[in-house]
Amino acid sequence: MFNSNISLPYFDKLLEQFHQGDAQTLQAFGRHVHWGYWENPNQTDGSVTDFTVAAEQLCRRVCNAGRMKDGDHLLDVGCGFGGTIASLNERFSNMVLVGLNIDDRQLTRARSEIQAKQFNQIEFVQGDACQLPFEDSSFDVVLAVECIFHFPSRQRFFQEAKRVLKPGGRLALSDFVPRSLAYHLINWQVMKSPVEQTYGQVNSRFTLNDYRRLAKQTGFILLQQEDITANTLPTYPVVKRIFGQIGGKTEEKSTAQVELASRLGLLRYQILSFQSV
Repeated sequence: MFNSNISLPYFDKLLEQFHQGDAQTLQAFGRHVHWGYWENPNQTDGSVTDFTVAAEQLCRRVCNAGRMKDGDHLLDVGCGFGGTIASLNERFSNMVLVGLNIDDRQLTRARSEIQAKQFNQIEFVQGDACQLPFEDSSFDVVLAVECIFHFPSRQRFFQEAKRVLKPGGRLALSDFVPRSLAYHLINWQVMKSPVEQTYGQVNSRFTLNDYRRLAKQTGFILLQQEDITANTLPTYPVVKRIFGQIGGKTEEKSTAQVELASRLGLLRYQILSFQSV
């Protein structure tokens, strides 16, 4: 059953549109619910089809940062509708693929849509990213694709990821990371209200230096840091258009505020990977 203490307004709207048979929303977000990656951001036509290809490319980029291989045991935390698990299931073999989400409604869709192939094993588990329901040293790779800002504590998640990873295991994630100077240039309280009305609880005040400190404190080393902000910018017109249609002015405004902060260079879309030591 869905935990009523967790507010995810955008998933409420997406699931409602799926139920109503909205083909455009289903195409855009039926597999991945995250931003897209364009190798050449100037070569985009603004279509939903183009966006879905870019969303798959972003997924693969984060997965590549996790350096996974055939036979790995992988945990995708905040797995949404299972798009990352589906992508890995299509491209790798002999893997144990576990998706975890606190919202069982999303997992219900994932279970109905994804069937294991290529000798993979797939399981979707309802649970809390900060209290992972798995034994120590269970996984080779842990992923958190564009979801860590929803977690109650990044520190607790890193501690839990460290615990469930095997020695030398990898953690890869994507996040909206502010520049340190952004605190002095942007009024976060002004942004907070409409963003939370659309996206729920969001903490995007964790800087790159904060991540470096956290990694050191929790037993990780930073392997890779890649700023792909420019490659994600074509996402915004598509998301604003769709959210405006299924939501309204608030949804458009909240996404536009994140876009403005990104285009001004105050908020950077980063892919980070770490290794357990």
